Amino acid sequence: SSTPVANNISTMKFAAVVSALFIASASAFAPATTERASTSLNMDRRAAMGAIAAAGLVAVPSMASADGAVSAASIQRARFQYGSRIAALKEAVSKGDFGAVADEKNAFILFNSGAYANNKAAKSKAIDGTNAIFAAIRAKDKGALKSAYDAYVAANDIKEPSALDSTKGQGYSSDYDYRVRTKQAAIYVR
Repeated sequence: SSTPVANNISTMKFAAVVSALFIASASAFAPATTERASTSLNMDRRAAMGAIAAAGLVAVPSMASADGAVSAASIQRARFQYGSRIAALKEAVSKGDFGAVADEKNAFILFNSGAYANNKAAKSKAIDGTNAIFAAIRAKDKGALKSAYDAYVAANDIKEPSALDSTKGQGYSSDYDYRVRTKQAAIYVR
């Protein structure tokens, strides 16, 4: 079978591997022999502030480089989320409830910036329409509010979303969809 020389070679290889592992683990846990660096700062206040400002400026580009990507989906989401909030103001406008319309100011702002993110001319017209609505609110003019609101809704093709029938299709697929808890939230179940 095996010879005594072969047994000695394999025993020596085994001993070498075990010794190497022992030395590696011992050196990994051995204390470092390097000298500690000095912790005293040899700079004045102006140099320290300059170093802090430089570190701050290094961080600014990463903060300022937000994606800002505009896709058809993000435009559709903005039109749905904020357009439906604006469409829901129809009754408040017809009653002349200035406070209810003023409370939804952010819906107008976010609709204008989201629905027309790629179209500066249309965004400018939508902002003009928003300004007309809020000028009527400041003047407390119910007639001007109704006409400005109607013109804004017509010009921006804002409609109240209709309810979806779950037997005819699916409106959303997860709780993270923007149509969850709306009239469009229908899930097809077999």
